[in-house]
Amino acid sequence: MRILLTNDDGIHAEGLVALENIARALTDDVWICAPEYEQSGASRALTLSDPIRVRRLDERRFATTGTPTDCVMLAVTELMGGLKPDLVLSGVNRGANLAEDVTMSGTVAGAIEGMALGIPSIALSQSSWPAVADQQMYAPSEHFGPGIVQRLMELGWPKDVVMNVNFPAALVDQITEVEVTRQTFRDINVRHAEKRTDLRNREYYWMGYRAERSEPADGTDLRAIYDGKISVTPLHIDLTHAETVHRLKGVLGGTPPTA
Repeated sequence: MRILLTNDDGIHAEGLVALENIARALTDDVWICAPEYEQSGASRALTLSDPIRVRRLDERRFATTGTPTDCVMLAVTELMGGLKPDLVLSGVNRGANLAEDVTMSGTVAGAIEGMALGIPSIALSQSSWPAVADQQMYAPSEHFGPGIVQRLMELGWPKDVVMNVNFPAALVDQITEVEVTRQTFRDINVRHAEKRTDLRNREYYWMGYRAERSEPADGTDLRAIYDGKISVTPLHIDLTHAETVHRLKGVLGGTPPTA
C-alpha cells in the first residue's frame, strides 16, 4: 500500500512525525508532501496569485510554500511521478478538528483534496486540551492510529466521503472506546480576537480559541472527545440543505419574482 502524508502544521511539526510512524506501521511505501510553514485554518485554499516553490528533502519527502490542498494536488499530479497513492493521511493535527472547525481546517482540507482526486483519505487530529501530564501529546494517536486506519481501509467508505478521526487528550490506558459520530456545532462561540500593542505602539490582533466546553448531544464528535473516546466521523462536502431545497421549490421555482 502506498500512502501520501500531508498536514497543515508544517513539514517540521511533531504531528507529522507521529503520522509517519502511523503510516510506517502499515507500509514502507510512504510519501510526504507538507507545507514549508504552518497553514492552520487554511481550509481548502489554493495558491493562485503566487508561484509555489517545492523543496525536495529526500526521494519521497517534499516541502512546499503552498497550502495542504496545494501539497496533495502537487504530490499526486506532479511530484510522485505517476505513482498514485492508495491512501492519503492528513495530520496528525495539533488540536482537535471537531464541529464547525472542520470547515476551516487545513488538515481536513488535505484529506478532502485526496478524496477529490479519487483517493481514500483520512484526517487525523490529536486533542491538546486539557493537557495530559507525563505523556507525549501524540501518544494516543500513535498508539491507536494504525489499527483505526487499517480497520477503516478494510471496511471501505463511499468515494465522496472523507474520514475525520480525532483522538482525546487522555492517557493511552484510559482510552477504551471508539465511537462513530456525526459532526455537530458548538452552542457557544469559542473563537475570539485578542487585541495587543507592538513595540511601536501599533495595535494588532491574535486570533485564537477560548478553552471552554459547549454542551453537545450524545452521538456527536464533540461529546465523544469530551467523554475520552476516539471519534470517527464520515464527512462529505455536499453542503446542500435538502429540507430547505424541498421547501423552496414550491414557492421560489419558476418565473423569477419581482421586487
